[in-house]
Amino acid sequence: MTPRQKTAYRFLIERPAEYGQMLGYTKLTGLHNRWIRDMLLGQGDRALQGHRGSYKTTALGVALTEQLMLRGRENVMFIRKTDDDVKEVIAQVARNLKNPVSRQLYRELTGRALEVSATATTITTSAYAGVSGAAQLLGIGTQSSITGKHADKIFTDDIVNLQDRRSRAERERIKAFYAELQNIRNPGGRIYNTGTPWHKDDAFSVMPDAVRFDCYHTGLLTGEQIEDLRDSMPPSLFAANYELQHIAAENALFTAPPRFTDDANMLRDGVAHIDAAYDGEDYTAMTCGKRRGDTLYFYGRLWRSHVDVILDAALAECKRLMCEPVYSEKNADKAFLAKEIHARGFRSGVYSESENKYIKISTYLRKWWKNIVWLKGTDQDYIDQIMDYTEDAEHDDAPDSAACMCRYFDAKRN
Repeated sequence: MTPRQKTAYRFLIERPAEYGQMLGYTKLTGLHNRWIRDMLLGQGDRALQGHRGSYKTTALGVALTEQLMLRGRENVMFIRKTDDDVKEVIAQVARNLKNPVSRQLYRELTGRALEVSATATTITTSAYAGVSGAAQLLGIGTQSSITGKHADKIFTDDIVNLQDRRSRAERERIKAFYAELQNIRNPGGRIYNTGTPWHKDDAFSVMPDAVRFDCYHTGLLTGEQIEDLRDSMPPSLFAANYELQHIAAENALFTAPPRFTDDANMLRDGVAHIDAAYDGEDYTAMTCGKRRGDTLYFYGRLWRSHVDVILDAALAECKRLMCEPVYSEKNADKAFLAKEIHARGFRSGVYSESENKYIKISTYLRKWWKNIVWLKGTDQDYIDQIMDYTEDAEHDDAPDSAACMCRYFDAKRN
């Protein structure tokens, strides 16, 4: 390698943010230098979380540009949430490659002109020495099929967004999509994920532990800008997008952390309640409880299943904790569940429900919340449903069951 070639190569490898600035991305800093170098040279799968406005995608665009110029034997897949999102970044990378700065650096590296062939979703350059017929860079959205495709490096960017915050189905879809990427990566390849978390159970939960850069540590936002952003949006969105943490929604009813005990005897001779799921996206929730003075001792389980499938398991828990009768609502199934419970040798109880769920939960469960002690072993998903509950919550089965128990103990000292 000639001195001129070494100079060009070292510039791209050691000072990629400066290269990006020459391309017009003037906000890139030394922080982005480290990000781009890791994207280009790092080993192993990675998840990088940065706050909104931290120029993650800009840095990734520069890294992809250098990847195509310097790593001609590798083919790359780039993934964003939608096809339109993908096209935006592919167009950015194509412009970077056609920029006179890139063409001059490539000529100094190789002595040849850099030729670029691009479509809305693919780029192939004259640096590419990979499989004939396959694009050097292929961009796809998460709705696209990736069956049969392969790549040496896979970059995902913002495949988690506001949809994942609002929809459990979307969170599960993206997690399944990410899992499939393991079959797409060639042996020795790498998956690099960039984005911002939106929900505690989004796809970042199945990625490698993320390296996080929140708004207080990148140096990209002033204190005044941070306060302006904080004032412009709900606290939960600011926490997720700028502090990279999850907090209860601003209209959450339950903010005090739950308390726990490992003494199962505190529930002995209590009662139980089953909130049954029959179809759709609902859960079956079961709550066992006992009142002792001004304290309620509860145990909760949650199953994403039809009640018929898990009834025996639920009743086994009631038996273990010695909690009978087992109550259920008779409105939906004309007391069929109560009959099934009785047929299995358990005492059952029924009630007619006429109270609005939100009113019931905000009245009874909220009233008792700080006086409830949970038995260790209660499903975390059960607790999470309560902590995440708002009037427009996606699921309310656990808080509804717990509220029914609170209402029962409110009316009858047990």
